[in-house]
Amino acid sequence: MDAQQFLAEFGHIANAPGGMAQLRDLVLYFAVTGKLVQQTAVDEHAEILLERMRQTAANRNLKKRGWLAKKINGRRPLKEDSLSIGWVWAELGELGDWGAGSTPLRSNSLYYGGRIPWFKSGELKSDYITKSEEFVSDLAIKECSLRLNVPGDVLIAMYGANIGQTSITGIESTTNQAVCACTPYEGLNNRFLLITLRAMKRHFIGLGVGGAQPNISKEKIVATFVGLPPTKEQARIVAKVDEIMNLCDKLEAQQQARRKLQNNLRQSTLQAIARAVNPPDLQNSWARLSDNFTRLFHTPEDVIDLRQFTMDLAVRGLLTEQCDDDEPASNLLYRIALEHKEMVLKGEMKRPKPIPEIDLTEVPFELPRGWAWARFPEVGLFGRGKSKHRPRNDPKLFTPGIYPLVQTGEVARANDVINEYHSKYSDIGLAQSKLWPKGTLCITIAANIADAAILGFDACFPDSIVGFVPASEIRDEVEYFLLFMKTARERLLAFAPSTAQKNINLEILQSVLVPLPPKAEIKRILLRIKEINALCDVLMNTHKKAQEVGKLLADTSVANITGIAIEQKEESMKAPQTELIAALHLGKAPDIKAQAPLATILVRHNSGMPAKDLWQRFGGEIDAFYAQLKTEVEQGWILEPAVAEMREKQPNPVSV
Repeated sequence: MDAQQFLAEFGHIANAPGGMAQLRDLVLYFAVTGKLVQQTAVDEHAEILLERMRQTAANRNLKKRGWLAKKINGRRPLKEDSLSIGWVWAELGELGDWGAGSTPLRSNSLYYGGRIPWFKSGELKSDYITKSEEFVSDLAIKECSLRLNVPGDVLIAMYGANIGQTSITGIESTTNQAVCACTPYEGLNNRFLLITLRAMKRHFIGLGVGGAQPNISKEKIVATFVGLPPTKEQARIVAKVDEIMNLCDKLEAQQQARRKLQNNLRQSTLQAIARAVNPPDLQNSWARLSDNFTRLFHTPEDVIDLRQFTMDLAVRGLLTEQCDDDEPASNLLYRIALEHKEMVLKGEMKRPKPIPEIDLTEVPFELPRGWAWARFPEVGLFGRGKSKHRPRNDPKLFTPGIYPLVQTGEVARANDVINEYHSKYSDIGLAQSKLWPKGTLCITIAANIADAAILGFDACFPDSIVGFVPASEIRDEVEYFLLFMKTARERLLAFAPSTAQKNINLEILQSVLVPLPPKAEIKRILLRIKEINALCDVLMNTHKKAQEVGKLLADTSVANITGIAIEQKEESMKAPQTELIAALHLGKAPDIKAQAPLATILVRHNSGMPAKDLWQRFGGEIDAFYAQLKTEVEQGWILEPAVAEMREKQPNPVSV
């Protein structure tokens, strides 16, 4: 690699998705392979330095590892021929005194609250650390196998999501068992060791083993081969890395500033269209948007803004034309009111409570001709779901399961239409609830605030969800009200108090002003939104492909520079022709306050189901599922499962 090649590839890397991180990794790669600074003949060869380090270890009576006679054939993240003249391969264990920490017994208060900082892996966030979240005592150092680290020691995290995180301790301190520390031998610059460990981060992550929290060990770290340069060159490398990283910081800040400016320009352009008060203003604003479209919308995230903007325009009447032949919305409201009166007389709905007149001085925007303001109860059936029985996890509500029960999570996860449920009510459960028809608009008012989706099947739902069924004339246009809810969500969130579980009440939702177009225009709006969404899908896919190409080009550039081939993604494994069947059954029913989500699901499904089905209904990661299952088995809420068996999968039926 030479300067000309690097400059030729620089733009491909820096401007690709995640390009700045790749650029920093590339700098670290150059640093630890001797390609960042010039080698000089006057520098002492690293072989001499390494020999002194080995002698230091021998003089300190450290455990013999046979380094002098051993052939270099251990773990080597870098190519064997990648080192520069004057460098030598060495195991990390040869370069310093390594040791991990531990966690003193938590039940012994004498071990904590002392004078000695005790670092954990999550605290390794900067080059130098001097402040810890917890402290231990001198007694803990004496009795708990804690290593006392001196200022300048280099720390590396070994557990979980923090594997490979590094820092230098600026104070006398110790660590827990998730952190390994190194006191460098004389001749090793601790900043150079820090750079080396950071360059090896992906290698260390790859060595991690375990399930929910993979980890590496001190033995894996010290057995890793790295390049050792002469001492003076180490200092030059550290200075050059600092210089280039500062330039990377400046470049990244410029990219962020440019992105912020672009976002502001996009928002101001869109707002100018929304604020247009006459046709000439609207035409000029649209012209500005059209002329700068590729600059304003050039990432997938930008397209999300475009979708939201078109929805806002749609419910303000700025996306479709108003026709003189359209019957005004006020006539529609009048007929709906007559329909509601008739339904009250027939006992099909309760007499609605009086709603205050709309104060036109407080409406959020001016409506086009033929439109009208309305509230949800004025344009359809509107009310909370029901779940009267307590406790809510009473088995008789779910056994036998017949009627789908939708929760707030299913509404939040739905992509406009709810097509999933994970519980069913029995006849007893239905008696204390209500079955809402397919096509009902569901709006959440607790946990997930103001999420909305349309029922894809008849279902019950609890009082944390509000249902809206449009009047018969506009029942097929329920998507318009879903469209409106997507534009009103942020305003509704402002009503939710800042509590652990936010919620809004039915009265707030009843008071929301809904802009109601003429019936014929509702159809035109939905058609136009469908067309625009299709175009946005194309634009989104185009931008995603462009980013993928940009990243591939950056990867190729890095491979050209480093000579390291791009790692190919492994093909996904084909599903085996067998599946694991482990029947799980309810033990003792958990108390209503117990944290027993798996047992609660079993209660709702006849007290038993295969482990695979229970995991899918649980909805979490597989490791989290097994951890929760272990807890609930220990508590007796779920019976100890029998030995699992394997069975042949049944082929999927072919539809004709």
